Amino acid sequence: MIRGDKVGLRARHETDIPVLHAVLYDDVATRSRQDPRPWYPLPPGSAHSPYVVAEPSDEAAPFSVVELDSQELVGAASLWGIDAHNRTAHLGISVLPEFRGRGFSSDIVRVLCEYGFAVRGLQRLQVETMADNAPMIAAAKRAGFTIEGTLRRSAWVYGAFVDQVILGLLAHEWTP
Repeated sequence: MIRGDKVGLRARHETDIPVLHAVLYDDVATRSRQDPRPWYPLPPGSAHSPYVVAEPSDEAAPFSVVELDSQELVGAASLWGIDAHNRTAHLGISVLPEFRGRGFSSDIVRVLCEYGFAVRGLQRLQVETMADNAPMIAAAKRAGFTIEGTLRRSAWVYGAFVDQVILGLLAHEWTP
């Protein structure tokens, strides 16, 4: 487990999958903001759930997020699109509704940065989020990310095109 101030990132447990799937995946409007692929109905226990971890991968590092004090499941986090040649990756987090607004997102982003820079030796981490996702933008900025640009009307989200904000953090800018 990699520990932050409030949260730990650990391997996904089988018992995490039904919770993450039911609360995060089955919320269609929220899921459509987190993943550029279209949402499809998947039954509970499906091997196709995005929260199932089949095998270790060099291209993605999925984690379950737990609160350190209680060990309760807080959400999911990952580095994805890991490019070992260019030493870059994308960062993503999903926090269960009952844990939102409690300062976990900033800690999750900081711990993912530690994993990306200190453990994986990456050079750059990137966040893409909807322009109206103020909590994610604030969490990334608190971790040292810089807004690098806006992709206008680049994401189809539940019936409308919306802008995406791109944030980046380089290894030499990161403060552990």
